[in-house]
Amino acid sequence: MKYAVLLPVAAGVTADPAWIGEYVRHAEDCGYESVGAVEHAVVASGYSSVYPYDSSGKMELADDLDIPDPLDLLAYLAGRTSRIGLATGVLVLPNHHPVVLAKRLATIDALSGGRLRLVVGMGWMREEIEACGADFDSRGRRGDEQLQVLRELWAETGPEGASHDGEFFRFKGAMSYPKPVQAGGVPIHVGGHTKAAARRAGRYGDGLQPLGVAGDELRALVALMREEAERNGRDPDALELTLGHSLAAVTPEKAGRLGDLGAGRLVLRGTVTTDLNEAKDELSSCAERLGLS
Repeated sequence: MKYAVLLPVAAGVTADPAWIGEYVRHAEDCGYESVGAVEHAVVASGYSSVYPYDSSGKMELADDLDIPDPLDLLAYLAGRTSRIGLATGVLVLPNHHPVVLAKRLATIDALSGGRLRLVVGMGWMREEIEACGADFDSRGRRGDEQLQVLRELWAETGPEGASHDGEFFRFKGAMSYPKPVQAGGVPIHVGGHTKAAARRAGRYGDGLQPLGVAGDELRALVALMREEAERNGRDPDALELTLGHSLAAVTPEKAGRLGDLGAGRLVLRGTVTTDLNEAKDELSSCAERLGLS
């Protein structure tokens, strides 16, 4: 089992360079596999969109909370560390033009020595996505094409460059360098709770990171991802499953039960605190409990 840590955005500390830098260096020293950074390009004050992961329909983050750009944050953390993986969790894909995104991701992967993992979602906040210039209702089709564009730009090394002629994006002779260090490009995992997310992971992704599902619903999504992979001539056994838990509550036994469901990675959420020593102690205690090196 791989153990990742979700960066503590709810504490309002992820834009504090000293705080978050020391926190991630400590996570690396404790033996965690990776850290994950969330995204909201903007949060609309008084948004009417329904947050799907809480019965209130509202996310736990304040509208005016510091939420730094995840790719800029991960680039900064790459320079403060040497081994720990760097992940989004999740990047709101409709907010980004894939040609520009391909370059940004490849750059971080190259400069970090191949430590980047991309977790994408289609987003739930209509106001945010429309503010970024994308149509909310077609974001799923657009997202599928965005993933194709990323793959094409990373893979193409010929002298004529990459070309694409789709519903949303068109270009010819695109030379996008540097390429990601990792063979096959930056790993792409799909986050979400819907059948569409599971199918997208099976068609285009390297894994699934379900949110807000468990039990039979989770099993059904995993089965759907695997079926879609087979339908598209891909190896379902090569796809990863990432689930969530908390730093304070996870145990080897609980991790083992999630492993029995097929999970190969747990993303652990910490207790909300602005006290850096408390946050580091929680990382250390969890790492000791799990037997990390």
